[in-house]
Amino acid sequence: MKVTQKNFSASAARAVNDCRIFYFCGPDESGASDAAAKIAGMLGEAEKVDLSGAELKRDPVRLADEARSVSLFGDRRIIHVRATGDDAHDAVETLLQSPVDGWPVLIVASSATDKSRIAKLLENRADALVGMFHPPDLKSVASAIRSSADAMGVRMTDELSERVARATALDTRMARSELEKIALYLDASPQAPRTATAADLDEVCAVSEDDGMMPLVNAVLGGEVRRIPAELSRMREQGMNPVGLVLALERRAGQLVQLAGRLGERGDVNAFMQQESDARRVFFRDRADLTQQLKRWRGPRLVRLCQRLVQLHRVLIADNRNGELALAQGLAEIARAAAR
Repeated sequence: MKVTQKNFSASAARAVNDCRIFYFCGPDESGASDAAAKIAGMLGEAEKVDLSGAELKRDPVRLADEARSVSLFGDRRIIHVRATGDDAHDAVETLLQSPVDGWPVLIVASSATDKSRIAKLLENRADALVGMFHPPDLKSVASAIRSSADAMGVRMTDELSERVARATALDTRMARSELEKIALYLDASPQAPRTATAADLDEVCAVSEDDGMMPLVNAVLGGEVRRIPAELSRMREQGMNPVGLVLALERRAGQLVQLAGRLGERGDVNAFMQQESDARRVFFRDRADLTQQLKRWRGPRLVRLCQRLVQLHRVLIADNRNGELALAQGLAEIARAAAR
């Protein structure tokens, strides 16, 4: 079974009943992660077993072993795999050869698409789901944020929802964290809903674009090398999370992938971006930056950018002590590439 973010929700209930392997991929990593979390919630209470693609690449048999094994206390299990590309391919292939169905396996694969080797293994199987998630536009993320806020008892206008969406770089995981802070601040709940205001967001959320990550994101992807030192200093002064910054860069790169796909072979980027803005698929304040970046990052260059950001993300997670130095070097390298 193959799905996208457009029909995933409608297919989720049937997939939970019919499938034992769930593979979520695409440039929208937060959307893929949200889908995996939704499936896990629908599967019910269970012991969570976390595995990485690197672990499974070293030991391809382990996934099948974990899927067949019994919990120490006899509890149900769900196997969660965080993979990069096709590094878990051999492990999935071994799992499929197992004569025992085993526990459900949820795989979230960054830097992979529905054309990957793992997706090819699964796409025609009745017991597997392959989900491809493209970066959403501002309108759809704002709608999702408003729905999440309603579920928490926080009433928000469309304007405030879009403000949270822009400030979190269209990342629904970061947006959910912001909504939880708002709900706590307002003492809101589904039984006692409260209405959020712009002042409330100013008090508890890092949602101001001027104070956020986007100026640094735009400087890096726009090739403005001379701005990088000052923006890094501002990042340190404001205590921004380096991993969060790289995630914002990944989200913008994913947005560029989506735009480049729609642009195709057309050469007039300016006219195309005007159409995207008129259709409200691009926020009008972001149009100039996205236009500049789309001219620099297309085709193989954009593919290499996505790969470099994933690599930088992994370095930051693996080594917190030297993260700031690795981040500065990585951002300078990307900015120099954009300036060429």
